[in-house]
Amino acid sequence: MPEQSNDYRVAVFGAGGVGKSSLVLRFVKGTFRESYIPTIEDTYRQVISCNKNVCTLQITDTTGSHQFPAMQRLSISKGHAFILVYSITNRQSLEELKPIYSTITEIKGNDLDGIPIMLVGNKCDDPKRMVTVNEGSMLARSWNCSFLETSAKTNYNVKELFQNLLQLEKKRTMSLHLETKKTKSQKRREKLKGNCSVM
Repeated sequence: MPEQSNDYRVAVFGAGGVGKSSLVLRFVKGTFRESYIPTIEDTYRQVISCNKNVCTLQITDTTGSHQFPAMQRLSISKGHAFILVYSITNRQSLEELKPIYSTITEIKGNDLDGIPIMLVGNKCDDPKRMVTVNEGSMLARSWNCSFLETSAKTNYNVKELFQNLLQLEKKRTMSLHLETKKTKSQKRREKLKGNCSVM
């Protein structure tokens, strides 16, 4: 069992070129890069709310190749939650998730009930679709995990993906919003409250 700590570790898996890094960068930095640069392994940190306390969401963007099975196993054994990404334009990328899912069940044990897993069909803005929404959701049902289609390019469902993943966590209450920080518009609204005068 991963120890309870202030880190919440999410590992992102998928074949090369499905847009794992694009999803993570879009979520963490709000940017999108058109060119494809293969990743060995990158880790990004985002501050989130966890049991009403501040906690670090640590997102590991793993390599898309099979050259580093030891790194993959380490990411799985240390991970609290998993995002399995395929491209809706590439059927093979969906197939490549099956051995990764098997490794997760092998390392985490067959009782995956308490472990948040999201199956994600990325690039849903691309008209060259090869995997239907139904195929994705049926595979997710057979794996007993959640399913979502995203587009890192158009920023469609990217924040929702991470929000939904955190809501699947049963042991702790997590959210992307930190209750302590108020936006400028919230502060302004609060200042204006009680300053109304009827003319």
